[in-house]
Amino acid sequence: MYMMNFKQNEEAVSPVIGVILMVAITVILAAVIAAFVFGMGSNVEGTKNVAIGLQKSGTTLEVTIQGGADVANLCYLKVIVDDNKVRYSSQDVTSSFFDYTDVPDRAAGFIKVGDVFTNSPDHKLMTPASYNHVVVVGHFSDNQEQILADKQL
Repeated sequence: MYMMNFKQNEEAVSPVIGVILMVAITVILAAVIAAFVFGMGSNVEGTKNVAIGLQKSGTTLEVTIQGGADVANLCYLKVIVDDNKVRYSSQDVTSSFFDYTDVPDRAAGFIKVGDVFTNSPDHKLMTPASYNHVVVVGHFSDNQEQILADKQL
């Protein structure tokens, strides 16, 4: 009787594992290189923390700086009423709102907690009887802008 001797071939496992490891390393390396090339995560801007209070009395709008960690970095406020009237607040609290062309570039630190900005009598931003949509945008020393308040008064 003729018997066949079969040898087990254990050499085939090593090449398969080697190919899988090489593909995995290539994929990981490509992801790391793409992250550096496209700058993933480098342009993420943090959220600013400033509390704003809004109050309407007749045609007068009061914007109060109530606090927050980033008040010291706040340069000026842009106030938008009903999506079409834009005024910037000066850092001199007694000056009220000015037209945006009147506001010079300011350094941070002039706006303080407790400052109250009101519209001057000749700038009738609000209507006494109707609700007005008010948006307050803060401009910060790093040239970042962020909506600080969005309210229907």
